[in-house]
Amino acid sequence: MAVPVILDCDPGHDDAFAIWLAAGHPNLNLLGITTVGGNGQLAQTTHNARVVCTVAGIHGVPIAAGADSPLTRTLQTAEDIHGASALDGPVLPEPDVELDPRGAVGLLRDLLTGSAEPVVVIATGPLTNIALLLRLHPEVAAKIKEISWMGGSTGRGNVTPYAEFNCWVDPEAAAVVLDSGIRFSMVGLNVTHQALVTPEVLDRLGAIGNNTAAFAAELLNFFRAAYQAAEGMAAPPLHDPVAVALVATPDLVPTVHTRVDIELHGPETFGATSVDLHNKLGRPANAYVAVGLDADRFWKSLEDAIRRMR
Repeated sequence: MAVPVILDCDPGHDDAFAIWLAAGHPNLNLLGITTVGGNGQLAQTTHNARVVCTVAGIHGVPIAAGADSPLTRTLQTAEDIHGASALDGPVLPEPDVELDPRGAVGLLRDLLTGSAEPVVVIATGPLTNIALLLRLHPEVAAKIKEISWMGGSTGRGNVTPYAEFNCWVDPEAAAVVLDSGIRFSMVGLNVTHQALVTPEVLDRLGAIGNNTAAFAAELLNFFRAAYQAAEGMAAPPLHDPVAVALVATPDLVPTVHTRVDIELHGPETFGATSVDLHNKLGRPANAYVAVGLDADRFWKSLEDAIRRMR
């Protein structure tokens, strides 16, 4: 039976692939999409989510806009990676998917309370919406089976030496969610940097031949050039769909149960995820941290999902 999921995202090139994998994987039932300011301003990420669904022919999945800024900080975006629109590369069509008027927190609350079984929330951006949901409607925590988050790292960061972007944008929200007691899985840079968009991957996606694959190729051509300029990486990592893969096919993304703490105050380290893999601090484990990826099967599942799109 397909796992009911809600995707909270900030599209973003890699978020587009997370949407397609969540909508196209037979093991998942995508109930809704919520957006947050992150890779771009909220208006951009929300528009982009609607565009991504329009391109792929994803209808009947409500999309709602959420927080336009972090809990306590000023929003910092990732224009150097995702461009001025947060989805640069292809010409973006006018979306034919409507925006749900309930807003992200309202949609999350309604989908969770209306589900006959607990729901997995997959988050591929800053955790602001989820933190607000838990603060405003703590009763829905019992309906969340798990939160699978693309964020953090067991090692180095990508926006500062120690902090990964999604955590760095709103570390206070990450701390709220991590402290909620809900099962929490962290898919960090240590694993997503194994999902590299190589020329072979581009060729395989291009061979699919549908509208979504053509759009995907244009996204990835821009994404590869941006990563080459910003990070010196010829083959960029496609971070976000790995958090979807963890839910769809857990054995693709092995995890360890360990301790994670969010650094909130260090001037050089705020936004870092302190992952105590060797139990140096003796604190109770509070997260399932991804430590590997079966990259071949991951790309195959993503290809299959895009093949199911328009």
